[in-house]
Amino acid sequence: MKGTLICLLLLLPFLASTQELYKDSIYKYKKIEKTSHTYKTVNQEVLGFDFYRSPEATGKLPLLIYVHGGGFSMGERDNQGIVYFSKRLAARGYAVASVSYRLTMKDRGFGCDVTAAEKKKAISDASIDVLSALKQILSASDTFEIDQKKVVLMGSSAGAETVLHLAYNTAYKDSLPDFSLAGVISMAGALIDINTIDKDNVVPTQLFHGTGDGTVPYGVAAHHFCGGNDPGFLMLYGSGPISERLKGIGASYYLYSALGGAHEWAGRPTQHCINEIVDFLYYDVVSPSTIRQTERIIQLVQK
Repeated sequence: MKGTLICLLLLLPFLASTQELYKDSIYKYKKIEKTSHTYKTVNQEVLGFDFYRSPEATGKLPLLIYVHGGGFSMGERDNQGIVYFSKRLAARGYAVASVSYRLTMKDRGFGCDVTAAEKKKAISDASIDVLSALKQILSASDTFEIDQKKVVLMGSSAGAETVLHLAYNTAYKDSLPDFSLAGVISMAGALIDINTIDKDNVVPTQLFHGTGDGTVPYGVAAHHFCGGNDPGFLMLYGSGPISERLKGIGASYYLYSALGGAHEWAGRPTQHCINEIVDFLYYDVVSPSTIRQTERIIQLVQK
């Protein structure tokens, strides 16, 4: 369906724009370097990440760790869309690490015939892998020249489920007791347990989701909308209830809802919503001055 995006509602207006690094709409840096690194090997599968940074940038940069989607069965950390997005963020003064992880559902998929226990394990394994990559990057933060106080996780679909479950549990806190995430960005993601979000672990959260997503629910529903008797029946809490939870806690969040939008919103923001992503990164991560609770509703109008 072709159409144009129309903004119907913005609860909190954006702050006035100024010519500053990290939020300027002008791409400051022209040259971007990409380096590839291995962080561990699991069952002979080599896992790594691609690191993007402009050699023209100086000092320690905010870091965005990106986790691709693909139902834990497919996907690449260096597909064309991710490379494009990573370079555009790096041109604005950010460092980006695009991470690969175990595709435990390869050749099986992630549908209703895959048991709920297997789905939970796939999410857990991916979270463990991303945590390993994070630990390696932090251990070499001087080499990568990243600011450990400004590290954000971002994921698409399966990657979004991965980063949400990593951010909102105690796994990284137990292994990195002196580290705290600065934020998390989810594109069509969900949580298995909404109660894992509490005042002690909450971080600024940006959520992109189509309200008509038939794979990962926007509201509260089963993954893939599986039936109660299906092996893969697993209840999920999507961006709607996550934002309500964050609102109730009094945390900063940015909910971007595409009315009637399907699962393509797992990837669409990296191509069409870079300004919104940068707005969140700057005002809620790089230079936060207050709690912001922003909600935007976008209508896709068919031509």
